[in-house]
Amino acid sequence: MVLAEYIVMATHNQGKIKELKLLLADTNLKLLSLADFPELGPLEETGQTFRENARQKAETVAKATGLVAIADDSGLEVDALQGAPGVYSARFAGKEADDEANNAKLLQCLAHTPQDKRTARFRSVIAIAKPSGECYFAEGTCEGSIGFRPKGSNGFGYDPLFIVQGDKRTLAEFSIEEKNKISHRGKALREAKDILLQVLQ
Repeated sequence: MVLAEYIVMATHNQGKIKELKLLLADTNLKLLSLADFPELGPLEETGQTFRENARQKAETVAKATGLVAIADDSGLEVDALQGAPGVYSARFAGKEADDEANNAKLLQCLAHTPQDKRTARFRSVIAIAKPSGECYFAEGTCEGSIGFRPKGSNGFGYDPLFIVQGDKRTLAEFSIEEKNKISHRGKALREAKDILLQVLQ
């Protein structure tokens, strides 16, 4: 097996790893994650945009491992909050916050916001970095609105609050297969898959 068949996803997030593994199931690419490289430690995210953060993570991991690295930076943009939490989605309620705390803070911030003003979108930017320095990008969005209480047990992050546009369900009520078809990360990953297959030829 040639080394180029291994790629590294710059994350410990099992949800993201599972989504990419499903998408790569019909290829000969083997997916590693940060769990396979404990010596790397936490990755810095100091960018002001999803693109900057994704690039920073992908390039760091590609240089450290000598493998093609893929990194996603994604989050929720709520119109009534002027695009927040945005790049701070994972740490909206604080640096050590979990999904439950972030969801609770979001509901608190929107407590007096009517349904028609709760429009939002998930945005995902994926960077694919080669150890030699080249970097490629893919992007996807998913439009919807924020519900008044969590619903559903699938997914992670803000999925239980995010009602998909044109549907009455939250993303957490979709199966992972359904979610991959319409989600921001699913769209970005499909574009990234095409780039990966070209990069690794």
